[in-house]
Amino acid sequence: MSLYDEGHTVAGWTGTAIGTAGSVALGMGVCGWAPGIPLGIAVSVAALLVTWVLHLAGWGKPPGPRPRDQWALGVRDRSVRGGHPDCLGCRMAGRRGTRTADLPEPATSTTTTPAATAPAATGTAAVSTADSSS
Repeated sequence: MSLYDEGHTVAGWTGTAIGTAGSVALGMGVCGWAPGIPLGIAVSVAALLVTWVLHLAGWGKPPGPRPRDQWALGVRDRSVRGGHPDCLGCRMAGRRGTRTADLPEPATSTTTTPAATAPAATGTAAVSTADSSS
């Protein structure tokens, strides 16, 4: 099973519900209801802002893997004050976030090792070398 549990948060579900209402209003506006388009746009923008505020209040969770005890919908994220690494919402709020030792580094690497340039038959050796250097 995957270690990723994206979107199962109070912020995610609230934003989705409000965004759905905005989409319904926009759809009704396209079908001829006069206040539908401006109302739908306003509700959609409100969905973005509400989701962002809830995330910054701790009801959203950081991107990437989390321990299973933090997967429940009602678990509040206490690490949000400093910001989550690689989180656009936190960066927009001025919270930069730093990587901690318990979060894995991204898989992309700009440096090449001699094992990585070896033929495909030694591909498993390249993976084990990269894992042992971490």
